[in-house]
Amino acid sequence: MTLTDWLSRNPLIAILRGLTPDEALPVAEVLAEAGFRCLEVPLNSPRALESITRIAREWGDEMLIGAGTVLRPEEARACVAAGGRIVVSPNTDASVIAAGVAAGAICLPGAATPTEAFAALSAGAHGLKLFPAEAASPAVLKAWRAVLPAGTPVIPVGGIAPDTMAAWHAAGAAGFGIGGSLYAPGRGLDDLRRRAQALQGALAEG
Repeated sequence: MTLTDWLSRNPLIAILRGLTPDEALPVAEVLAEAGFRCLEVPLNSPRALESITRIAREWGDEMLIGAGTVLRPEEARACVAAGGRIVVSPNTDASVIAAGVAAGAICLPGAATPTEAFAALSAGAHGLKLFPAEAASPAVLKAWRAVLPAGTPVIPVGGIAPDTMAAWHAAGAAGFGIGGSLYAPGRGLDDLRRRAQALQGALAEG
C-alpha cells in the first residue's frame, strides 16, 4: 500500500521516542486497539531496530511500522532489514531518501521550507514531514499546498495535540505525527490508552 493508503485508514502516526524492546508489543497493542495504523520508532531510542522487528513480526500485516530520526543511508537500509517499511527523517537528505526507496521503503523526510520540500520530492520522497510544525503554522501549510504537486501528503510533526489538529486538517494536512502528547518513556499503558483515545476523538470531531 502507498503512504496515502495507510493514512486513509488512520492519519495519525505514533512517534515512540524512547520505546524499549520490552515495551514494544504492549504499546503497539494499545495503539492498534485505539485505531493507530502507523508507528515510528526513532533510532535514538534504546535498541530501536529490535523494537521495530518485534512490532513488525506481530503487527506488520495490519500496521505500517518503521524508523524515525533516520540520518544516514545505512540506517535506512537497517530499518528495512529489521522489518520496517517506512523511513522517517527530521531533514531532507537525498542519499537517505534514495537508500530508503531502493530498499523498498516509504520515505517521509522532514522539510521546513518549500526549497527543502521540492528537493525531497525530486529525490523520490513519498510524502513530506513538515517539521518542526511549531515553527510553521496552518497558513504555511496552505501556502505549500498551493504550489506542491497535487496529492502530495504533507504531515505536520511537532507540537500536535488534540486541540491543534482541526486547523492543520483544514489547511490540508494529510496526517499528523504525534510524539510527546501521546507517548513518553515511563507513562503507563492506561495513560497511553487515554491519550490515544483523546487524539482519535479530536480527529473524528475535526
